[in-house]
Amino acid sequence: MAMKTSDFFVERLKAWGVTRIYGYPGDGINGVLGAIQRANKAGAGIEFIQVRHEEMAAFMAAGHAKFTGELGVCLSTGGPGATHLLTGLYDAKMDHAPVLAISGQAETTSRGANYQQELNLDRVFSDVANFVQEAAAPAQVRHLVDRGVRIAKAQNGVAVLILPKDLQDEPWQAPQHAHGFTHSGPGYQRPKVVPYDEDLQRAAEVLNAGKKVAILIGSGARGAAVEVVQAANLLGAGVAKALLGKDVLPDDAPFVTGSIGLLGTKPSSEMMNNCDTLLMIGSGFPWTEFLPEEGKARAVQIDIDPSMLGLRYPCEVHLHGDAAETLRALLPLLKHKDDRSWQEGIARQVQEWWQIMEERAMAPAKPVNPQRVVWEMSPLLPEDAIVTSDSGSCANWFARDYRVKQGQRASLSGGLACMGAAVPYAIAAKFAFPHKPVVALVGDGAMQMNNMAELITIQKYWQGWGDGRLIVCVFNNQDLNQVTWEQRVMEGNPRFEASQDIPNVHYAAFAEMLGLKGIFVDDPEKLSAAWQEALSSDRPVVLEVKTDPEVAPLPPHITFKQAKSFMTSMLKGDRGAAQVIGDTASQLLNEVLPSKKK
Repeated sequence: MAMKTSDFFVERLKAWGVTRIYGYPGDGINGVLGAIQRANKAGAGIEFIQVRHEEMAAFMAAGHAKFTGELGVCLSTGGPGATHLLTGLYDAKMDHAPVLAISGQAETTSRGANYQQELNLDRVFSDVANFVQEAAAPAQVRHLVDRGVRIAKAQNGVAVLILPKDLQDEPWQAPQHAHGFTHSGPGYQRPKVVPYDEDLQRAAEVLNAGKKVAILIGSGARGAAVEVVQAANLLGAGVAKALLGKDVLPDDAPFVTGSIGLLGTKPSSEMMNNCDTLLMIGSGFPWTEFLPEEGKARAVQIDIDPSMLGLRYPCEVHLHGDAAETLRALLPLLKHKDDRSWQEGIARQVQEWWQIMEERAMAPAKPVNPQRVVWEMSPLLPEDAIVTSDSGSCANWFARDYRVKQGQRASLSGGLACMGAAVPYAIAAKFAFPHKPVVALVGDGAMQMNNMAELITIQKYWQGWGDGRLIVCVFNNQDLNQVTWEQRVMEGNPRFEASQDIPNVHYAAFAEMLGLKGIFVDDPEKLSAAWQEALSSDRPVVLEVKTDPEVAPLPPHITFKQAKSFMTSMLKGDRGAAQVIGDTASQLLNEVLPSKKK
């Protein structure tokens, strides 16, 4: 039997090291699915993971790329299946995760005829993809795979390959040795990228001159943890972490100030306000109001992506290079600062901050303080745990209350900040590392939006993992909580019940119905025991906690304008006003009341 184009396609993906594809079937991609099936029977196949929705497939591909550093791959049919991929692909694009999307398409013979499920997918994907191409002939497929995968890996971006239905079943034809054909090959090795010596010297001069050095790291610094610590020790600096870089350094290092920004810590905010020199490493952190005021600090930036250089803060020296390699070349040029008062002051602030966070986590609430959910989780997690978080208020507690340990991994939808990523990320992490415990922190809004369906995916596959420890922790407060607080603090409006109220769903009971384990907690004193039970379970667990929606996920420094807007919203008849003012929010508002202002 002659090899079909789809068979060659799967064989070529295998040559590129692809071992797993997340997707959902459909007639527009059936040829490729048939090829995967045939390859599997021959013992040389690619694992296909059937998800509940194509958006989740794209999120899983992004999660796979983030947690493994490898190419993530997702698949869909054409038409609506292809458009469903877009949100997850935008997540990959904005967080610089290498992902290949494979999409079906209407037959080539019907293209341009307004045929069923016929969309101009090359145009649909043109904004999200670094490379997108629709195949028109079998001989074209070889170089499309090679170029698409190479671009995705080299540029940490998205590639999309579109295969018309009929082309998938055509006999494979290798490119001819003739005019009009091209001959490509698989393989890519990331190069060593280091700036010129004179640029490194200029950067060292700026950093050596600083008396109060702050370092900001993002996910681009992940392979440079040792070098970041060495730089911080030489410069007497503190290190703040953008949220995607949360797991680059552990939170028990005394000079690590934790997260920065709206979801950040007070020590990070204070450090940025008072530093005279800033070193940014592998970060595209977007909120410039949390960086030093322009002109008050000299700055150096290191990034492998030149388009990110100088984008957030004006720098004197822009170093285009790999974080680890660039720091290794820079470190011998840095002078040890004998005055450690700046770093020691940061360490004292960090210690005080963790005490404050414990007090806030243990503060009474109705019924459970959401901060305490994560605070109780942190010390119980094994050192090889992987934690994912959804967007929304649970991301605040992930950012501030989760004290990441060395060896742990953690991520969420950073640039896109999309609801619905936590559970598919966790599933991808579990497939990549089946013997590691994985925890997904999810709000009830995201669970109802799309994550409940993926519990079915977990039920379908978990027994093949060997280790069933996957915990989906649901913060059930019947409120789209992050937006509620944005309405109050940013807009000065009371909570809008029509947009914010969501139904009470029994998530733990749903898990039990699927054959998973469900644990329900509405007593804060039972949280620790619940986490221990979940972490020792022989199967995946939905840990549902009834949390208080009136615990405020406010910024580390609430401004007087924000406080005024917040109080205005309370006076406009917000139903939770009395409780909110009496509880956690009042602790934060004390920072900007007239008696506290200088």
